[in-house]
Amino acid sequence: MQPTDYIFGIRAVIEAIEAGKEIDKIMMKKDLTGDLAAELLELTRQHRIVVQRVPGERLNRITRKNHQGVIAMMSAVEYHRLDHLVPQLFEAGVLPFIVVLDGITDVRNFGAIARTCECAGVDAIVIPRHGSVSVGGDAIKTSAGALHHIPVCREASTLSAIRLLKDSGYKIVAVSEKADINYTTTDYTVPTALVLGAEDTGISADVLRQCDTFVSIPMFGNIESLNVSVAAGVLIYEVVRQRLQADMEVI
Repeated sequence: MQPTDYIFGIRAVIEAIEAGKEIDKIMMKKDLTGDLAAELLELTRQHRIVVQRVPGERLNRITRKNHQGVIAMMSAVEYHRLDHLVPQLFEAGVLPFIVVLDGITDVRNFGAIARTCECAGVDAIVIPRHGSVSVGGDAIKTSAGALHHIPVCREASTLSAIRLLKDSGYKIVAVSEKADINYTTTDYTVPTALVLGAEDTGISADVLRQCDTFVSIPMFGNIESLNVSVAAGVLIYEVVRQRLQADMEVI
């Protein structure tokens, strides 16, 4: 971890928040109390910044300097707001395509998916604020820099993001190995949000209930499912294929 990836010290972190710095999360010593700590917690609540209470030893592994029980991990990119992005896409006259990642925590998978999204012209990636990977230096590197070029929206929850997209006229397509519908038989030539879940747990039940259709990739071997980044590539380029074909038919 590079020193530029984090800020330490209570006052320094408070000043960073007030200056509008993009903070990924804050790690705070479990038993930290006092007026400044209370002020910091109130700021994190107002700015909806994730706070993790951790043992002091974990903070010491990051830096041996006087962190005062607080280290802020900085985001490598500026996150976008989904409620701002959605109308911008419609106003731009594009046929929107958004990829929603529900509970994916593996940085390598995230980076690989982001790289595919950027290459395929996906308009944005949506991740939840809690229980998800975030855009740090490792993710940027794994994505081959793609995360510098594609908007990432970090929302309060996957469920709230899905509801916003549904209300905005998006077709919500969940990818699940348990689905009966072949992924090639669904129409993606409409505003589409593709939802992918973590490899171990899949898409959460609450999110699945909000989806419009469920698709799967046929499996012919002994393993039940593909790596999530590979599955994402297959689905994303099916969307691209259908839309290119539709454009050709119009011409």
